[in-house]
Amino acid sequence: MLIGGGAGAGLLIAWGIWPRHYAPNLVAVQGEHVLHAFLKIGTDGHVAVVVPQAEMGQGVYTALPQILADELGADWRTVGVEPAPVGPLYANELLVAEGVEGALPAGLRTIGGWAARQVAIRASLAMTGGSTSIRAFEDRFREAGAIARTLLCMAAADRWNVDPTVCDTADGFVVSGQERLRFGELAAAAAALAPPGDIVLRGAMPPRSPPRLDMPAKIDGTARYAADVRLPDMVYASLRHGPHGDTRLAGVDNAAADRIPGMLAVVENPGWVAAVATNWWAANRALDAMRPRFATKGPLPDSASIDAALSAALAEEGTRFTEIGDVEAVFAEGGGITAEYSVPLAVHAAIEPMAATARISGDRLEVWMPTQAAGIARAAAARAIGFDEDAVTIYPMLLGGSFGRKIETEAAEQAAILALRMKRPVQLMWSRGEDIARDRFRPPARGRMAARMRRDGRLLGWRARIAAPPTFAELSARLMPGTGGGSGAEAAAVEGAVPAYAIPAIAIDHHPADIGVSTGMWRSVAHSYTAFFTECFVDELAHVANVEPLSFRMQMLGGSRRLAHCLSTVTALGGWEGGVPGSGQGIAAHSAFGSHVAMLAEVHVDGAGQVVVDRIVAVVDCGRTINDDIVLQQIEGGILWGMAAALGATTGFTRGLADIRNFDALGLPILATTPEIVVRIVRSSEPPGGVGELAVPPVAPAIANALFAVTGRRYRSLPLSIRS
Repeated sequence: MLIGGGAGAGLLIAWGIWPRHYAPNLVAVQGEHVLHAFLKIGTDGHVAVVVPQAEMGQGVYTALPQILADELGADWRTVGVEPAPVGPLYANELLVAEGVEGALPAGLRTIGGWAARQVAIRASLAMTGGSTSIRAFEDRFREAGAIARTLLCMAAADRWNVDPTVCDTADGFVVSGQERLRFGELAAAAAALAPPGDIVLRGAMPPRSPPRLDMPAKIDGTARYAADVRLPDMVYASLRHGPHGDTRLAGVDNAAADRIPGMLAVVENPGWVAAVATNWWAANRALDAMRPRFATKGPLPDSASIDAALSAALAEEGTRFTEIGDVEAVFAEGGGITAEYSVPLAVHAAIEPMAATARISGDRLEVWMPTQAAGIARAAAARAIGFDEDAVTIYPMLLGGSFGRKIETEAAEQAAILALRMKRPVQLMWSRGEDIARDRFRPPARGRMAARMRRDGRLLGWRARIAAPPTFAELSARLMPGTGGGSGAEAAAVEGAVPAYAIPAIAIDHHPADIGVSTGMWRSVAHSYTAFFTECFVDELAHVANVEPLSFRMQMLGGSRRLAHCLSTVTALGGWEGGVPGSGQGIAAHSAFGSHVAMLAEVHVDGAGQVVVDRIVAVVDCGRTINDDIVLQQIEGGILWGMAAALGATTGFTRGLADIRNFDALGLPILATTPEIVVRIVRSSEPPGGVGELAVPPVAPAIANALFAVTGRRYRSLPLSIRS
């Protein structure tokens, strides 16, 4: 409708001019005054910054308030944070627009991006993901601080009978000469004023790192997560799903469950069964006792069938999403170099399992839950029990890890159903085994790479054929029924596959694979495997060309000045020896989310034949930074996440069930196996880029390339092991 012309064009114009003024839907407690959709100030001087992005440990509850507080002139000691309610003013327009634009032909991206932004606003799509928090909200938070500062100055000027332009703010005061008034004294008067049309911004501040607002509560244990919610008359639930596939509950042993002390009820649903008890441990024990039985239509997926599905997809015709130059002509001459790479399913392994607490009072539903998309969770919970969305309130909690897992809504739906059935508040928490078994895994992928080179090592052509499930379509169908589904090719599945290098002819194809296992968003999304394919293949090509790996990359990076700077800096900082045999060094580089990163890894193989990562050096150009400590934390965390995926963090499948059910078998890094990590941030005046997911993609290829320098063998599959 939006791009078809004719009547659709008329509708598009009408939609564009439809009145759409949105007022803040904040609730102010006694003594608080709303000065902006992102800001409340109390008469006691506290500054409550309203953040629409989920805090999952990435520091958004500090970085966004810092932007507003700096522009406002607030005293950091008075600043607090609260999650935003569901509403159009909190929509993450950038995340939605980037997703749509990436899937459209170049000629339709402008109008498609505009339409996507309008949909995001009008559907109140406040979502956290895609390393968009700062990129999407910096300007809006800066403007909110400037508007509030202007209103406070106007209120003070009225009292002092002076021109507002002679007033300014600092450390929680409005000042003019010797006159000073606290924000709290002016909040009521400022909230009653209308801001002028010409708001003046202070502009970007130099990076600084005030204490994180969420840290004290997380250290002393007072931070509240979904499992910490306590309501009168509340009961506890655990549940069990069947194998992946078209599975339905076939039966349970109710008598065995009833023998567990504290057991209250068994709630059966087509796809799962829950035990409800006076405490969670009793509920989980009852599930074991009742031994649920499930029936599955069709074949049950296993590791072999997943591999076969990827191979079959590569054998079929793919859909081309990128074509630069005449690729077919380049490869028609023959003589190309080929290699095939693969990555397995990857787990999220969040510290906090899926959880939600639900209460129904009359015709209203309340849900306390960790969520990356509160509006979508509200709609899902409402659908699950036939309530109107306006009758549902979501209370977003702190997230104990996620990076894609808690954009999903299963726990909200299940908790709502349980509360309706039990007629009392229910707190649902999945067990650790259930959380891993029913994860929305990072999709597996297989990349068939091909290249042609000149004699001097210059690349003439590049082709990547990538088999992977259409995860974005699956996700859309789950979260917003009617907007996704199917098994067609999609641009999201090959995101990040276009090399950063100047290659005259490039082709990128997606071969959609139906693997029979649900997949979802995972930290750095498709970049997590496309970078592995690309940077390992580039290293192989350098070896074939007999050119040192850094030089091979640098000669092709003329148009990517910032990435070239990262590469030259990381090799100087890390003491690059050229990747020669025995050095144990490997390099990789990647650009994503508006940022650039280069990485150097040093590894060795111990006496037991295990791959040991000794050191990782990273150089990051993420544009202008707000808080260097948070950038550093995110890069270090991304490196450890990438290490986990490179050396473990996966599970096989047997008869539709994940083989691994706990952390101990995932090979996750621990303190004893964490390498020395060195990070340097490049000073830049460019707009801020994303950092939460940036460091993940280059870790696996850097380690794999370093392993080649140790063993002389190429490693083309994850997890990396010298036995594979």
